[in-house]
Amino acid sequence: MFVSFRESDHHGVEGRLLAEGWTPCGAGDWAIVLRSPDGTRAARISPFDPTGPYTAALYRQAGHTRQVPELFSHDRLAGGGDLQVMEWLQPVAEDEAVAFHRAIANGTPEVAELVDVVRRIHEQARQDLPWCGPLDHNPANVMRAADGRLVVVDLFYADGPALYATAATDPDLVVAKIPEAERRFMTEIPLAASGPWEPELRAAMRAGLATADSRKRHGTT
Repeated sequence: MFVSFRESDHHGVEGRLLAEGWTPCGAGDWAIVLRSPDGTRAARISPFDPTGPYTAALYRQAGHTRQVPELFSHDRLAGGGDLQVMEWLQPVAEDEAVAFHRAIANGTPEVAELVDVVRRIHEQARQDLPWCGPLDHNPANVMRAADGRLVVVDLFYADGPALYATAATDPDLVVAKIPEAERRFMTEIPLAASGPWEPELRAAMRAGLATADSRKRHGTT
């Protein structure tokens, strides 16, 4: 039922879903969320998210625990974006969320299988990805599914402050670590929680990265 968006960028995905009747329902630092017309699914659309494949792997490999969302589809998007279509979730009280995160941190028996998968995939992400952050213990990352169970989302993330500070001050290092095709839209993340991000700062970062890409192509770095 859900077609692949692998050849699309985040703009194309958002436009197609809106045309099909999906509605905007939220935004964070890295992604926006649309809700399906029947209310049962959410589409998380990010312009740039290096950790997206690891999050999708977590949802698939820990699916049997029922402590992660049901993932219907995952696509890497043109330019380094990421699309995850999952079951619709609701927020929970902060004390419930904190307790769930504490259980994961302590590896308590009720989340032991989940923790095994989390640790294994996070370790792989930290080996593979520059600027991969620690686990994200934000209470907003614990949510409730329609059947009442608690699930954890978005545990993995890129260390945005360090990555973007490096892009601004040492773009050659970012160019050396992240292929151009995987960061084309890195200045288009929403930053809805941490923003605003002034347009001139985004433009300066894009210009610095473009110049560094040119130096790399011509062997002048």
